[in-house]
Amino acid sequence: MVQQKVEAQISALFDRLFAAWSDGDGKAFAACFTEDADYVTFYGQHLKGRQEVESSHQEWFNGVLKGTQMQGNISAIRFLNDHTAIVHCIGNTKKRQQKNYPRIRESINTNLVVLQDGEWKITAFHNCRIKEFNFLIKWLMKRSSK
Repeated sequence: MVQQKVEAQISALFDRLFAAWSDGDGKAFAACFTEDADYVTFYGQHLKGRQEVESSHQEWFNGVLKGTQMQGNISAIRFLNDHTAIVHCIGNTKKRQQKNYPRIRESINTNLVVLQDGEWKITAFHNCRIKEFNFLIKWLMKRSSK
């Protein structure tokens, strides 16, 4: 019963994260992170701290990501102890003009979440695009195993 309650709290954290993205609200997005968070984008950019997460995302929300919507779900939670967990999420964004979330934009992220002052926060986040191996990669892998 306690674990279900904690998992629901962590799920609510990610619901707030997705909603803040969809609202284009960098401050609310960054509020999901610890003050000293490490955030690695799928481009490999390393953002250090809540303030950098906020300012970078607000700039993107006002520019290239303007009007984008995000959806996602937790695929796994693994507790390391009572106040630390690894959380994997699958997320997806769609542009303003898109009706549906294109599968090609799916990403997976690995998060280290911590219980801080009674509230779950993300302290480390790493995101990357989910990609299928193309024909060439499959061929090279098959060839190298011989």
